[in-house]
Amino acid sequence: MARFFKFRSLEAIEAESARLGLDLRFSRDLGPLFQPVQVGGRRVGNSLCIHPMEGCDGELDGAPGELTYRRYRRFGAGGAKLIWGEAAAVVPEGRATTRQLLVAEQHAAALERLVRECRQAHREAFGNEDDLLLGLQLTHSGRYSYPRPLIACHDPLLDPRTVADRATGRKVDADYPLLDDDTLERLPDAYVAAARLCQRVGFDFVDVKQCHRYLLNELLAARNRPGKFGGGLENRTRLARTIIERIRAEVPGLLIACRLNGFDGIPFHTGPDAEGTGEPDAFSPPVPTVWGAQPESPLVPDLSEPLAWIGEMVRLGVCLLNLTLGNPYVVPHLGRPFEYPPPDGYQAPEHPLIGVDRHFRLTAEVQRAYPDLPVVGTGYSYLQEFFPQAGAANIRDGRVTFLGVGRASLSMPDFARLLQQTGQLERRRICRTFSYCTALMRAKHNELGQFASGCPPFDKEVYGPLWEQAKKKP
Repeated sequence: MARFFKFRSLEAIEAESARLGLDLRFSRDLGPLFQPVQVGGRRVGNSLCIHPMEGCDGELDGAPGELTYRRYRRFGAGGAKLIWGEAAAVVPEGRATTRQLLVAEQHAAALERLVRECRQAHREAFGNEDDLLLGLQLTHSGRYSYPRPLIACHDPLLDPRTVADRATGRKVDADYPLLDDDTLERLPDAYVAAARLCQRVGFDFVDVKQCHRYLLNELLAARNRPGKFGGGLENRTRLARTIIERIRAEVPGLLIACRLNGFDGIPFHTGPDAEGTGEPDAFSPPVPTVWGAQPESPLVPDLSEPLAWIGEMVRLGVCLLNLTLGNPYVVPHLGRPFEYPPPDGYQAPEHPLIGVDRHFRLTAEVQRAYPDLPVVGTGYSYLQEFFPQAGAANIRDGRVTFLGVGRASLSMPDFARLLQQTGQLERRRICRTFSYCTALMRAKHNELGQFASGCPPFDKEVYGPLWEQAKKKP
């Protein structure tokens, strides 16, 4: 039974927003969603974006799998003109799962096929692809690398939750080694090589990923790291800055984007009440390893440093920003406001509309600070059938440039086409934020060490059988 989302009309959700004292806005006119946008000199045909979402459906060596190709064909035919491809590792040891994509020379033909089939699907549906922008996230998973954690700094809240040895369950402790400066200094070579390959196979842009507490995001928070990559903001942004500078210099013509955490938050755990409502882990301020907050107040967003870093990235040549929040491993409600928690999670500690409003407010603050920077907004899927009206209002009011759709595009990859042709979504396929996709990502007990992620309720033919397998705990 739904705990929060009981809205059957726009008026009902507007009334609840007002009752909660939120600044959620809605527009009955969806026209803003279909206005073109200029990104790095390229015309993007509408203001709708498919968010980067890992399908966990690659091959064990990091090549795309058949379900990977299927997803991108569906996205290509769906009508969104900005397709922000998922996280793909730049080095094997930096993969987050056994099935995460790896940008490597041996996979060039497979990645080229992915691009070709995505673009072909778009051409067949819409006649041409001249105004389609397609990119790929470049990542190093750092602390969340599956072979073993590769940490940039010791974190008093995350270390006790980070498994160093799966066989024994031993956690990261004070003696666990950090990635040394020499290792970090070699990483830009891998990012540049990956960017060069992406350009060659037909991607329009790459995202130097700095979110969700993966390596580059963790470095942004590494106040307690010694040496040239820790301490002050200049040091903490050094690696990402070098990567961006080198891609711009060595891969001319390739657009550079960034998906950035505006606020990391701190871990939550299941509380003692009957519903298992989430509570923040105990902490002793100042917490040195927070990003988008002050060490003395790690639960309260503060965009001072993110805004300064965004300004520097724009100067370096970043022409597209996607703002997100949180760490999906330890504080999922922050990044993905949900109605139903993942099976290893807690019940939402706040009305999810508060989380949606947080996304929109922080994104609006960034967009106001950089009105000429195309910014993609996050947090829309929880609004279900009302997300298009929210996106249209935010674009209309200058609070964001693109409406980004994540989970909702798994159940309805053709949402953009439906909105353009009919002005409404297909209600029977609307994502209800059941967290099935997240549960599949968490499930590891098959021969591949990872289940493919998708939407079992609304893409039953493919993901229904996988869900039935995943439910059978070992």
